[in-house]
Amino acid sequence: MDLELSPEDAAFRAEAREWLAAHVPGERLPSLETAEGFAAHRAWERTLAAGRWSVVSWPLEYGGRGASLLRRLLFEEEYYAAGAPGRVSQNGISLLAPTLLRHGTAEQRARVLPPMASGDVVWAQAWSEPEAGSDLAALRSTARRDTGGWLLSGQKTWSSRAAFADRAFGLFRSHPGADRPHQGLTYAMFPLDAPGVTVRPLGRLDGRPGFAELFLDEVFVPDEDVIGEPGEGWRVAMSTAGDERGLTLRSPGRFTAAAHRLADLWRERAAADPGGGDPCGGDPCGAGGGLRDRVADALIRARAYQLFAYTRATGPAGARPAGGGSTGARPAGGGSTAGGSTGAEASLTKVFWSELDLALHETALDLLGPYGELSDTAPDAPAGGGWADGYTFALAGPIYAGTNEIQRDIIAERLLGLPKGRRG
Repeated sequence: MDLELSPEDAAFRAEAREWLAAHVPGERLPSLETAEGFAAHRAWERTLAAGRWSVVSWPLEYGGRGASLLRRLLFEEEYYAAGAPGRVSQNGISLLAPTLLRHGTAEQRARVLPPMASGDVVWAQAWSEPEAGSDLAALRSTARRDTGGWLLSGQKTWSSRAAFADRAFGLFRSHPGADRPHQGLTYAMFPLDAPGVTVRPLGRLDGRPGFAELFLDEVFVPDEDVIGEPGEGWRVAMSTAGDERGLTLRSPGRFTAAAHRLADLWRERAAADPGGGDPCGGDPCGAGGGLRDRVADALIRARAYQLFAYTRATGPAGARPAGGGSTGARPAGGGSTAGGSTGAEASLTKVFWSELDLALHETALDLLGPYGELSDTAPDAPAGGGWADGYTFALAGPIYAGTNEIQRDIIAERLLGLPKGRRG
């Protein structure tokens, strides 16, 4: 792995840094879990798109720059280092878009991707059900054949962004006579304002509707909104899951930026501490030992994840832009993709970044003491409440995208070849 950037890649990074310095809002946007904040974040997506920075690794015709995975990683490092707002279009651009680039039709890509890139259409993920969370194959929602399409019925829950989003994508049981739970499933897109759809917001710990549950009563979906072959939805869904657990959703820029802010916070606290530079007086402070060691550990782990991502980005998969070039489409069923990960590798990545995120924010709150618990509505909240907000989000990391317990089973059985454990 060559750690020296080429002059062209360095110029790309410099261009991104300059644009972000000129355009990132000076004040933190309202929480995107409110109607006001959602609208403000959608406007930010449009600003990004106007500069062609919303989806840098996408093909040109869909609003991207055709950039390599390495350049996408460089852009995201600059993005998070600049303190830019969270991406309200994340479910679409990080999960649905790579799925369409691999498994969708040319018509679907041309129709769906440009308004997604511009922020005009924001997508929700509708996978989890009341009795099918990490065990996705246990889902019960159905797709029944109708003239020219399908009728969707059932209930989805914990649907990210669904309280304010425009459309959703999910998995439905279309062939009830299939031999196995993973078979006979169909992957479909549907509008959240269609007849038969009821959206009921669900509050997070802070009471804001970060999620919603969806009730579907014979919602008509035309054939052109089915991704892949009907009944073959599991294969398509596993492609999306790999992106959710791997680099596509959680590239290292987010964690390296947070780790450096944590180190800055440590320095501020140590400089203000008359007891010799350790806010805990050198004694173990909370789980995992002294705060100084925990800050250093977070920096090291974030750097390790960054180097891992660089290794992938400079390999064969990272050398080409998403979609295979400015006009081409990635072959259906491809393995590693520009930003994606598959199988046990994606599970390794997911366990690593989710535990790093939680440890990093727990350390920040321990450094801040009682002030760390102040939310963004409190005038004295450190970092505008960013650490507290980040902590509540990090709590969900070991659960969403498949629980870490499930990921460890995958690693043990598929990567290490260990015997299957008992479940139930």
